[in-house]
Amino acid sequence: MPRLPLHFASTLVAAVVLLSSAAIPSSGARAVPDVRPAVAPSRDRAHTDVLFIGAHPDDEFQSLATFGQWRQRRGQSAGVATITRGEGGGNAVGPEEGAELGLIREREERKAVGLVGIRNVYYLDKPDFWYTLSVPLTGKIWNRAPQRRTDTLERIVRLIRATTPKTVVTMDPRPFNQHGAHQQAARLAIEAFRLAADPTAFPEQIRKEKYRPWRPSELLAQSWGFKGPVGPGCAGHRAVDPPTGLPVVGYWTGVRAPNGRTWAQIERNAARAYLTQGLGALPRKVTTPRRRLPCEWFTVLARNGEFVRAKVRNQSGLRPLYAEFREWAERTGLPWLADDAQPGYPANPRTTAPAVARAPVVDGTAGPGEYPGPQLTLRHWDGEQCTPADCSATARISRHGAALYVLVQVRDNIKGAALDARTDCKRHWRTDSVEIDLDPRGDSDDTSTTFKTGILPFTAHRGGPCAERDGDNRQGPAATTAPGMAVAATVTEPYTGYTVEAKIPFSALPAAVDPNRLTANVLVYDSDTKDKTGKSRLAWSPFGSAQADPYVWGPLRLPGYQPPVGRPTRPADIPLEAARSKDSPAAVAQARRTGVPLAVGPRHRHPRRHPH
Repeated sequence: MPRLPLHFASTLVAAVVLLSSAAIPSSGARAVPDVRPAVAPSRDRAHTDVLFIGAHPDDEFQSLATFGQWRQRRGQSAGVATITRGEGGGNAVGPEEGAELGLIREREERKAVGLVGIRNVYYLDKPDFWYTLSVPLTGKIWNRAPQRRTDTLERIVRLIRATTPKTVVTMDPRPFNQHGAHQQAARLAIEAFRLAADPTAFPEQIRKEKYRPWRPSELLAQSWGFKGPVGPGCAGHRAVDPPTGLPVVGYWTGVRAPNGRTWAQIERNAARAYLTQGLGALPRKVTTPRRRLPCEWFTVLARNGEFVRAKVRNQSGLRPLYAEFREWAERTGLPWLADDAQPGYPANPRTTAPAVARAPVVDGTAGPGEYPGPQLTLRHWDGEQCTPADCSATARISRHGAALYVLVQVRDNIKGAALDARTDCKRHWRTDSVEIDLDPRGDSDDTSTTFKTGILPFTAHRGGPCAERDGDNRQGPAATTAPGMAVAATVTEPYTGYTVEAKIPFSALPAAVDPNRLTANVLVYDSDTKDKTGKSRLAWSPFGSAQADPYVWGPLRLPGYQPPVGRPTRPADIPLEAARSKDSPAAVAQARRTGVPLAVGPRHRHPRRHPH
């Protein structure tokens, strides 16, 4: 299973990939093809032939062409399980966030999947907090007290028993360069695939709720990054997943639906329903010639109800997140999934922040003697490649006392959207911005123990720069989450770029700074549009998921700095707000129609009343 691109319900990277890739399908059908699904043996009125299990609204959309074909050619119905409503993602069309954004994203998802005939979307009401690569952190948040540690898994097992699918489709469970919520959704789907048939697994579902054990036949994982042939022959291509050797199957998006449009075009229409995620900016029409349209690829994890076996090649020297994944894979009975799961990380860049006798003046310019240290060059990390005049950047770092001073100079030829500094200084990746990441102890496995700030160099109504924190130990405007932080920016006129300068006091970091272990990254996001979507990304350490993987950040040495003794580590403040199914009329109506309770909670069987 090749690596997934960054989740763009929470970040806009997937949108960038889609906009720049002819291999991804595009727009077209308004009506669902009039194909009646065959009636399969069902144990419940919720029965569906195919169940997709994902983490966020839009995780399914790059498989919709396949689900539509299965409905058309096999008469198979499909349903979707979405663990969160994507509350932690960006919003390209308004200021809503949290639960309010989650309900908007639910409406987008129901509209999108409806274009291929999918009627039922089951939400588990778990919070989508922010973009992380960590499964342990995701699991902790999804199953926090007073819920049981197995709460999310229980709900997915219940859903499989309620919907009795033949085929379960999920995401890639492997850890490199993809959202921890994607990984966790896949892990839970894999575990539930096996446990749903076991009468001793969550036996109260059988004893009290009167579900029956159910064994799906087939388990597939999306392989978004698989590089296979294109055109009508791709569906018959015999392929294997390079790391594991497991079989990979493809379904050609150029197949025509009964209305004459390709499934690639119908899938593009569905993608464009995700307006909050910037996918409405995708071209309406797929212009790739039909003979060059790609397949959608899936790795076969199980057939005939049993896991497909492969050779196991154990890696040595695993970092904690990869070691934890290998332990899970072995415990679950698929140890081969950990083959080559940890990539060969390149050597981390390193630099020094020299101490300066006088504090730099934070005014958006480099004054004499303020930044005597080495110049750091930022390189392309993600999204479209761009010319130096379009997007290029350098950074310099100094220290004065117990604070870092960072100067980032950016060349850019087109201004992105100017956000409102009072109401919309957040989710900085949607427009032109600078991000500064710091791991004070240099030993973090996820960003909940780090400091990350996003700085907008310009805002609407000539509001000047603004700074916020997202995806780290604290969340929200820098004025309240990083007391003592200061930012300034100068923007050229006519526009050729900008300079951002920031003071970051060590007191704002989640732990005392170790001058010999501190690590950092500096990133630049380039938009070039007014529709709150990103285009290109640069980073000082441009590998993998540069903003969310502390393993790639580079050592930043602080000669002469003596940290305070006895400062405690600050616990992470993680947003837990989630939209609830009880507040969604569509979810309430679906629960009545299918008999599956809201959020796939326990089903209460009431005893029959006997006449007196």
